[in-house]
Amino acid sequence: MQVLMHPIGGCLFMWTLIIQLVLQGSGVYADDATKNCKLTFESESERKVLQRIEPLSHKNFTAETKIGEDKYSYVFQLCGDAGGVPGAGVIQVEGQKTEKKVTVIGMYNATEVIGGSDYVWLVYGNGEKYDTHCSQEQRKAILMIFCNRNLNVGQLEVVQENREREQNCFYQFKIESSAVCPALEYKLSTGSILLIIAFCLLTVYLIGGFLYQRLIMGAKGMEQFPNYAFWTEVGNLSADGCDFVCRSRDREEPPTYTGVSTEPLDEDPDERDDHLLPM
Repeated sequence: MQVLMHPIGGCLFMWTLIIQLVLQGSGVYADDATKNCKLTFESESERKVLQRIEPLSHKNFTAETKIGEDKYSYVFQLCGDAGGVPGAGVIQVEGQKTEKKVTVIGMYNATEVIGGSDYVWLVYGNGEKYDTHCSQEQRKAILMIFCNRNLNVGQLEVVQENREREQNCFYQFKIESSAVCPALEYKLSTGSILLIIAFCLLTVYLIGGFLYQRLIMGAKGMEQFPNYAFWTEVGNLSADGCDFVCRSRDREEPPTYTGVSTEPLDEDPDERDDHLLPM
C-alpha cells in the first residue's frame, strides 16, 4: 500500500482508521428505518442484512417498462410506503396520469432477505392477487441489490415479470449500491504499525526542529538541522565503534627486530682478530 510508504500519508491513514472506529462504536451510522419491515421469519441475521442496505431507505425508486402498447411504471421503497401507498413496498402503476391503476406487488410486512458477500436479495410478499394468472395467488416482488463501489445508490431496473407459472410467480428488479459491498480490510502487522508511528515521530522531530532552529535560533545552512552537532558526533562514534568491533588487527604495532643467525660459530674470537694486528 503506497500510502504507508510516506510518513505523512501513514499518519493520516492511522487517524482515518481511528475516527472510523470511534464513529462506528458510537453508533453514528445507526438508523431505525428498517425496523418498519416485518420479517416473515424473524431472525437476528436477517436484521443485520437489512441494516446493510440502510442507505436505500427514505427514498422512492422508480422504473418504467413497456409491454406491447401498455406502459407500466414501478415504485420501490425500502421498509416504507412506496408511492405513498400505506404498507406497500413495491407498486405497479398502469396508465396515464388522468387514468391510472395502482397495483400493490409486495408489502413490507411480509419481508424476506438473503445476504451474500456482495449482494442482498429482498423479497416482498402478500401483494394483490393475480386476476387470471398464477392460480390467482398473491403477487411477490424480488429485488436484487448488487455491489457497485462507484455508486452510492443506482437506478431501479425491471428485470422480468414471471407469470407463466402455475405457482410462485414474481416480479424481479435490480439495483446497484455500494452499501452491500464488503468492507475493505486494512491488515497491518504489529511491525507495520510501529514503523508508521516511528515515521510520524521522526517527521514531527525533523519539521519541528527545523522550524525551531531557523525561526527561533536564527540558524543557517546545515545548522538548521535539529541537534546537528550531536548527530555529527554520533556518526564519528559509530565509525569508531565499527572499527573497534569489526577489525581483527592489533591496536599497537610491536617493535621491529632482526633475527639471530642460526649458523654455528666455529672460529675462536681471538683468531678472528689476528689479521688486524700489524705485521
